Amino acid sequence: MRKNLTFSDHLRLIEERSTAFAAAVAAAPSLDVPVPTHPGRTLYDLVHHVGMGRRKSAAVVAAGPADGPPGKSAWDDGTGAPRERDALLGWWAESVERLTSALREAGPDRGCWTWWNDCDAPQSSGAWARRQVPEIAVYAYDAQLTVGVAQPLPEEVALDGFDECQFTLVATTVAWPHEPAVVDYHATEGPSWRIRLSGDGARVVRLTPAAGEDSDPAGVSARGTASDLVLFFYGRIPLDSVRWDGDRRIFDQLIAWDPAA
Repeated sequence: MRKNLTFSDHLRLIEERSTAFAAAVAAAPSLDVPVPTHPGRTLYDLVHHVGMGRRKSAAVVAAGPADGPPGKSAWDDGTGAPRERDALLGWWAESVERLTSALREAGPDRGCWTWWNDCDAPQSSGAWARRQVPEIAVYAYDAQLTVGVAQPLPEEVALDGFDECQFTLVATTVAWPHEPAVVDYHATEGPSWRIRLSGDGARVVRLTPAAGEDSDPAGVSARGTASDLVLFFYGRIPLDSVRWDGDRRIFDQLIAWDPAA
């Protein structure tokens, strides 16, 4: 049975995956090595990008309820990340500390501006904490891959992260622009998810053996470890890295779909 992670769990995992990210950066022969999963971006570029993202997230949480994100000056002083490795790692640690401190100060229930306004995820500091975990975990994978030591995402990170991705990044009331379709994901650790795509948007449910209304066959499905499902979802590994069955065209449409466009 999938464990429901708590706010404290998410804070712990943010720190753990941030440490894994830093360890990969520290092990790299150079900050100028290219990142295979980010064409045109070096490892330095990746650290700068991910660190700025944590600083922006910290500013959003610290601002509390708002109609929009805080101005850039709240999280970017214009100096960027330092180029020297030790200084860069210190800047990264400070970026993570800003984020975790803002989250601890807010607690799990503070209202916050979010860019996910039409899905099932709450607009809260707790949701921001949960959102950080798969993001940082996948970036840590990118950094590890860059130095040749990529590891699967830890099981608790991957299971909770894939669930979060479906309800935050996929679920929407924006109309699906193609023929209605049903997509299933099955983690070998046990949990399964179903997405119903239609003119009403994307509805996500967790599948159980007793889910009678969702017992009809899916148009396409994918099965793999939760880590592989997350990495496929984020485009880090191809569909053929997991077991899939059905109409591959539906996955192609889902990957290309941008409800915000």
